[in-house]
Amino acid sequence: MEKNINQRKLRVCVATCNRADYSKLAPIMFGIKAEPDHFELSVVVIGSHLIDDYGNTYRMIEQDDFDIQARLHTIVRGEDEASMVESVGLALVKLPDVLNRLNPDIIVVHGDRFDALALATSAALMNIRILHIEGGEVSGTIDDSIRHSITKLAHYHVCCTRSAEQHLIAMCEDHDRILLAGCPSYDKLLSVKNKDYMSVLKMWLGDDVKSREYIVALQHPVTTDIKHSIKMFEFTLDALLSFNKRTLILFPNIDAGSKEMVRVMRKKGVEHHPNFRAVKHVPFEQFTQLVAHAGCMIGNSSCGVREAGAFGTPVINLGTRQTGRETGENVLHVRDADTQNKIIHALQLQFGKRYPCSKIYGDGNAVPRIVKFLKSVSLDEPLQKKFCFPPVKESISQDIDHILETLSALAVDLGGTNLRIGIVSMKGEIIKKYVQPNPKTYEDRIELILKMCIDAAAEAVNLNCRILGVGISTGGRVNPQEGIVLHSTKLIQEWSSVDLRTPISDTLHLPVWVDNDGNCAALAERKFGQGKGIEDFVTVITGTGIGGGVVHNHELVHGSSFCAGELGHIMVSFDGPECMCGSSGCVEAYASGIALQREAKKLHDDDLLLVEGMTVKNDESVSAIHLIQAAKFGNTKAANILKTAGTALGIGIINILHTINPSLVILSGVLANQYVNVVKDVIRQRGLASIQDVNVVVSNLSDPALLGAASMVLDYTTRRTY
Repeated sequence: MEKNINQRKLRVCVATCNRADYSKLAPIMFGIKAEPDHFELSVVVIGSHLIDDYGNTYRMIEQDDFDIQARLHTIVRGEDEASMVESVGLALVKLPDVLNRLNPDIIVVHGDRFDALALATSAALMNIRILHIEGGEVSGTIDDSIRHSITKLAHYHVCCTRSAEQHLIAMCEDHDRILLAGCPSYDKLLSVKNKDYMSVLKMWLGDDVKSREYIVALQHPVTTDIKHSIKMFEFTLDALLSFNKRTLILFPNIDAGSKEMVRVMRKKGVEHHPNFRAVKHVPFEQFTQLVAHAGCMIGNSSCGVREAGAFGTPVINLGTRQTGRETGENVLHVRDADTQNKIIHALQLQFGKRYPCSKIYGDGNAVPRIVKFLKSVSLDEPLQKKFCFPPVKESISQDIDHILETLSALAVDLGGTNLRIGIVSMKGEIIKKYVQPNPKTYEDRIELILKMCIDAAAEAVNLNCRILGVGISTGGRVNPQEGIVLHSTKLIQEWSSVDLRTPISDTLHLPVWVDNDGNCAALAERKFGQGKGIEDFVTVITGTGIGGGVVHNHELVHGSSFCAGELGHIMVSFDGPECMCGSSGCVEAYASGIALQREAKKLHDDDLLLVEGMTVKNDESVSAIHLIQAAKFGNTKAANILKTAGTALGIGIINILHTINPSLVILSGVLANQYVNVVKDVIRQRGLASIQDVNVVVSNLSDPALLGAASMVLDYTTRRTY
C-alpha cells in the first residue's frame, strides 16, 4: 500500500452542479471512494441538479451509492443574465456554512460553469485548497473567462490535452501543480461494452429505431450573444424537421437564453412531433451509447467535440460556442449557421458517415493519475499559491518599462557541432547569441541547454526583453505535438526518444515548442524571409546534410508520422553512393557537405584535388570547401563532382515540384549559392512544362534555424497572459 504523505486521511470535497460536470466528476469520485485509507470523501450538490425541469439529476448521484452531505438550492430562475449573477450570489451566501461544517482539505471543482465559479470563490476566500478539472481549455464564449478565473483561484490543475497544459503554463501556473491526465469521462467511454446498445436506443427512440439512422441534437444558448443563438436554434430545428430523420433532442442547459430556446422548441411543436424525442436528461452511460451509434450529432455542446470523437461519430458543430477547442476529423464546423439550407447541407455531408476514433482528450487512464496526484498533495505545503512569472525587469515607474520592453523568444539551435541560443525579437532581430560546442552525451547536453537557457533568460532582463517562450530547432525526426525527439541523425549522439519540452518548461516556467531544423528553416522563411505571404513553398537546406520543410496553404506540413520534409532522402538513383540513413542513392548522398567531403578526400588521396594556387596544411582536414575551391581554380574533376551533386539536388527538387507543385523553392544553407544555377538548369531541362514557372531563390536569412525556432514562439505570443 502506498504511504500517505499526510498524517491523516485527506478530506476531499467534490462539488457538482449539473448532469454534464457529474459525468466528469463521477469517475474521480469512484476512484477516491476506492481508497478509504487515503481519503475521506464528501459530496456537495448545487445548481440545476436540484431542479425538476432539468431532471432532478441529483438522483443519479444517489443511484451511484454516494452519500450527499449537502444539497443547496442555488439557482434563481429566470434564465437570463441577471438571474445567473443572482445565482452566483445566492451560492456565495449558502456555501460558507456547508464548507465550515465539512471542513475539507481540498475541494474538487470542474469546468467553466457560473456555479463552479461560486464554489471556487468561496473555497479560495475560506483558505481551502482547490483542484480544478479541465482548466486551460478554450471554447470561445464567456465560459473562457469563467474557466480562466477559476484557474487563477485554483491551487492544483488537472487538464486533458497538451495544449491545455501549455495554456496553463502560459497563464503562469506552477508546472509542478499541473497534471496532464486526460478527460475522466474517457475512462468510462473507452471501457463501455456495446453488446446491449439496442435496448438503450429503443428505450429513448422507439422500437423501430436502427443504429446509425437517427440524430442526437444538443444545443445551448451563447450567453454573450443570446439573440443570435436563439435565431440559430430556430434554423437548426427547421433543418432537422426538413431532414426528416428520427431525432433525440435534449433540452438546453440553464444558462441565460435557455427559456427562450425552450419556447422555440414548443413553438415548432418538437415535443409532439413523431420524428422527435425531446428529453430533459439521459443518464451518462445511456447517453454515450446513443451518441456512439448515432448517424450524426448536431449542436454546440462540448460533448460533440470531446466525447463523440471517441466513437468516430459524425458531428456538426454550430456557431462559436466551441471555438478554440481541439477537435478530431469527425467534426464539421458551421461557424456561421445563419441559414436553414446551410445546416441541411451539413447534415447531408455528415449523416451516416463513420470516422476513425479519436483520443485527443484521453486514453482511458485519467482517474488513476488523478488519484495519485491527490495523494501527492501535502498539507504541510504553504496554502498561498505561487505564480511562475517569467523574469521581468523591476519597474521603476508606473508602466513605461513594460511599454518599452521588447517582446522576444528564446531560440535554441541544436546542431551536430554546436549548441546555439539566441534572444530573438518580434521583428526577427537576433539581439544576443550564445554558442557552445554540443556535448556528446545526453546528460551533458540537457545540462548545458538548461544552463544556457537560464543564463539567456537572466540576460534578457538586463536587455529589457520579455521572453514569451522557448523554441527549439534540432536535427532528427521530431513529434512537435509532444515536444519529443523521436530519433536523430548519427551527427547527434544519444538523441532518441528525448522529451525536450518538459525539463525546459519545468525549469523556466515558459511554454516550449520543438521541431526539426528543416521545418524550422521553412518557418523562418514563412515569418521573416522570402516565403512570407506565399501560400505554397518548399525550403531546402544544403549543409552538412540535406533537409527542408514544406508549407502548404500557409501551414507547415508534418505528415502522419512527422516524416514530411525529409527531402535529403528522396532517392535519385538505384545504385548511388551510400547515405547516412542506411539506404543509397539519396540526394544527401550526393549533395550534402559530408558527401562533398567524401569526394574531396578521394581526390586528395589520389593527388587529384590540389591545383596551382591551392595548399592544404598538414593538420588541416580536407573538406567540401577544398572541393569548391579546386573547382574555382580549374579542377575539372572537382567541377564535375559539384555538377553531379547539383544535378542530384535538382532532380530531387523536380520530384517535389511534380508531387506538390509549390510556387517557390528556397535554397538555404552554406551550399545554396553553389547549387542554385545548376538546380534551375535541371528544372528547365528535365521538368514538365507546368512547373517551369516555379521561382527558385537563395534564402536571404542569415540564421534560419534560430529564426524558425523563434517563430514558433512569436506566432503564438497572443496566447501569453501576464
